[in-house]
Amino acid sequence: MAIDKSTLEEESLDPEDWEAMRALGHQMVDDMLDHLKTIRQQPAWRHAPERVKAHFREKLPLEPRPAGEVYQEFLEYVLPYPVGNTHPRFWGWLFGTGTVTGAFAEFLAAVMNTNAGDLDHHAANHVEKQVLDWLKELLGFPAEASGLLTSGCSAANLIGLAVARNAKAGFDVRRKGLIAAPRKMILYASEQIHSSVQKSVELLGLGGDSIRYLGVDDDFRMDVRALKTAIDRDLEKGYQPFCVVGAAGTTNTGATDDLNALADVCQAYNLWLHIDAAFGAWAALAPEIRDQVAGMERANSLAFDLHKWMYMPYEIGCVLVRDEQIHRRAFSLTPAYLESVGDGRGLTGGDLPWLTDLGYQLSREFRALKAWMSLKEHGLHKYERLIRQNIEQAQYLAELVTTADELELAAPVPLNVVCFRYAPAGLRELDLDALNKGILVELQESGVAVPSGTTLRGRYVLRVGITNHRSRSEDFKVLVEAVIRIGRRLAAEIP
Repeated sequence: MAIDKSTLEEESLDPEDWEAMRALGHQMVDDMLDHLKTIRQQPAWRHAPERVKAHFREKLPLEPRPAGEVYQEFLEYVLPYPVGNTHPRFWGWLFGTGTVTGAFAEFLAAVMNTNAGDLDHHAANHVEKQVLDWLKELLGFPAEASGLLTSGCSAANLIGLAVARNAKAGFDVRRKGLIAAPRKMILYASEQIHSSVQKSVELLGLGGDSIRYLGVDDDFRMDVRALKTAIDRDLEKGYQPFCVVGAAGTTNTGATDDLNALADVCQAYNLWLHIDAAFGAWAALAPEIRDQVAGMERANSLAFDLHKWMYMPYEIGCVLVRDEQIHRRAFSLTPAYLESVGDGRGLTGGDLPWLTDLGYQLSREFRALKAWMSLKEHGLHKYERLIRQNIEQAQYLAELVTTADELELAAPVPLNVVCFRYAPAGLRELDLDALNKGILVELQESGVAVPSGTTLRGRYVLRVGITNHRSRSEDFKVLVEAVIRIGRRLAAEIP
């Protein structure tokens, strides 16, 4: 079919007016910096009203609109209703806070629009390799270990456990599938382990029944004696134990398992040790509590986040694997259209292994840039001070709780998570659970502060996870005063 080029109208998605777009970009930067500069004056939590929700039920746009109008929509309907984790009194779950330079790095990476999964002629993969080398050094992993930046610890856990499954199966899982497994493969973790571990096990085809959830001690750490008993029992049944998952900082309480003891058990039974260190890994930066994560460096694979306790914008996590060849064998696959050619100078040649060989993504965003720029801007020692600051804030909050007659601490405070509840004398446990749920809702809905809640040993408690570089000591005093004030009012309404 012949094409008449004289009548062909060609378009692009670039701005028709570059200077107008430049001005809009400058306005966006100014507005976002003002937003962050005044974040303390904003509520920590704000629900989108029905009119806002209705706005997002509009039909698909068919014709173009000026970019400035679209940006105004963002200012009216999106920006005022964030999750809230940029606020200094947001401590719900374990959300990181983000930084200005991290946000700028996201813009720079998006402009480059790099696929950081393959090819080697561009800088992005070299940036990621340097970041990974820094992370290995910080967390005590050998320089020859492999690693990959991920969307978060859930993805890092999935990759680490996939490597563990394939390494310990005793047959070619990739070729034959789990249907060829001669024995049921078993994994061990404490009852406090993150839910992403179960999701990973299910996605890997092992089935949720292959997880042995073990009890914990008074400090919410895995019972190592129960671990050995469970392994021996499964061996007697003819099953195949293959992996122990330890926790460095559980989501519920911040507890860290005895990682050296777990490493010893894995060595004795020839099991893989995977450690979920989503935020707790960074305790290694604070000399006074580094011993809490001793043994983390002995893991076969280690998963952690940088968007939690390293304060970087979402999404960025990491998995490190001690044996690079075992890691690569779990994922490497090179179809004809990705084969390297030439002498290393062509587009598909190079001196770095492709990162796609270390995970399940072929297309990957350039997430290493925000880590690289953040570490260079702030330096390791500032991160050390911020980690210590959050730990000291957790201790301060625990002190406020223990000195208040109507409050009680619900768990030890080894790191940066504080669990407590409003518990005045004379109320039934059932009433206390409902009361604390009511306190949590009112705290959040009022926008005063955002803790979250959890259940520990059958009791509902408030949970404060401090991964916030904007929090100050007075913020925790505001929280405690609000809990007591709301608690007294709600308690008076109990029949």
